[in-house]
Amino acid sequence: MRINKLLSNLGVCSRREANRLIEENRVIVNGIICIPGQWVEEDDNILIDDKPIPVKKKVYIVLNKPVGITCTAAKDVENNIISFLNYPEYIFPVGRLDKASQGLILLTNDGDLANKILESENKHEKEYIVTLDKDFDDNFIDGMSNGVEICGVKTRKCTVTRISNDTFSIILTQGLNKQIRRMSKSFGYTVQRLERVRIMNIKIDGIEIGKWRYLSHEEIEGLKNG
Repeated sequence: MRINKLLSNLGVCSRREANRLIEENRVIVNGIICIPGQWVEEDDNILIDDKPIPVKKKVYIVLNKPVGITCTAAKDVENNIISFLNYPEYIFPVGRLDKASQGLILLTNDGDLANKILESENKHEKEYIVTLDKDFDDNFIDGMSNGVEICGVKTRKCTVTRISNDTFSIILTQGLNKQIRRMSKSFGYTVQRLERVRIMNIKIDGIEIGKWRYLSHEEIEGLKNG
């Protein structure tokens, strides 16, 4: 794989930071100065500032993201999730949860696991609680469940369950941009509140808004085997 992806997967630094190190001629691969976009193998001899790549302990965090925080590792973005968390080591969010939404987001330095979770073909479940601007009928539930045309594609069938007159739970196995908001809008509804409460086997139970915790060993294994 490309060197910047390898360094990110190993939890050394972000791809952007890796590109910067390479441009500054601070990365050496098998005794030769690395070039941008270079392809490497995991068993190549890679040095940064003439030192072997540090072995980073894998970090797995679940955060209850507040509304107003942007899920990006770009530190030049105001209210970005990395600055909000202020974790002392390199980590990145696994996927996104839009700025106007709240709830469960995973952060890690394990690029391989992140890629597995995000791979659309794996059809991993994500569950949300959604409140609309007005009451909905059973036709809305049926329509949402059977797939909706948004962004030029039809969404996968999903599980939608009524909670109250204007609130429902929805379990998705894909992650299109602002998918639930766009799906609801196609039926004439506007999302007032959107909270993600589960990703695969990880639940938000017991985590206050703005707080985080480490995943347990059992939770990590569940993600890896899911």
